[in-house]
Amino acid sequence: MNPTRTQLDASRWHWQHGPIDLIVGVNGEPAAVQAALAACWARFVEVLPELVVELTVLRRPVCADVSLGDNPLQGAVARRMWSACHPHRACFVTPMAAVAGSVADELIVAFEREGIARAYINNGGDIALYLSAGQQYRIGVFADLAQYEMTPLSADHGFDANLTLDASQPVRGVATSGWRGRSFSLGIADSVTVLASHAATADAAATMIANAVDLEHAGIVRRPASSLKDDSDLGDLLVTVDVPALPLSLIDFALARGVDVAQGLREQGLIEGAALFLQGRVRVAGIQGTGGLLTPRARINKEAPCSKYAAC
Repeated sequence: MNPTRTQLDASRWHWQHGPIDLIVGVNGEPAAVQAALAACWARFVEVLPELVVELTVLRRPVCADVSLGDNPLQGAVARRMWSACHPHRACFVTPMAAVAGSVADELIVAFEREGIARAYINNGGDIALYLSAGQQYRIGVFADLAQYEMTPLSADHGFDANLTLDASQPVRGVATSGWRGRSFSLGIADSVTVLASHAATADAAATMIANAVDLEHAGIVRRPASSLKDDSDLGDLLVTVDVPALPLSLIDFALARGVDVAQGLREQGLIEGAALFLQGRVRVAGIQGTGGLLTPRARINKEAPCSKYAAC
């Protein structure tokens, strides 16, 4: 499949190459924007072939006894994937847990130049940002994909949260994971959105936190990942395919387990914060009291890039 690109409006483009599906947004001086887009596109068409070459290794678990200096990958994106997942190696994780964020990080570099005010790469909801001094983005979070599909997005519809990020903050990556998303999850979180310095770091952390939002319950349906997708990097691990309505005590118990993991990652300096959603309940770690960084049920900003499950 050949890569394709379509301009959506004055500042946004849709780029696709096989499974890589991006919304690219940029504001700045016209000449700088044109040059940055050309550089970004030139790199974009190279990414998928590079990943395919190393796909076998990328689907293998990151081993607990391997040091960071022993990165076995060759390509820039592949190496970034492995490095983002390495801090989580005590649990089962493959570099594929950070693929979307790593691609976004690789491409956002093209916009880090004079004349660009701000830019983002939204790779299926995992977002890399570039913000020059004084610039900001508002990012909408939709926690429940099923609810979004039943209720079309409109100017009167609110996100489950709204993230306001500006250049003075260290966050340049936002990622979301959960059992209702396009990827498999070992946990039961509807979604977990993570803020970090890079999209790859946020992507890997969101996967691990979402996996931790979990409990044993007879009504939770799980299936081997291999039975749902024969080339899944999760093999025969059981992934969540359905979660019944749970009593409030169990919802809070599962969310607390995820918050513990999120707090641990904050203490390690891996993430800036996280918002965890399960059946209408939300818990946050590290993003309270930050000047409106997380605003539940905020109104839509139509010019904002949106985290997983939402599209502006």
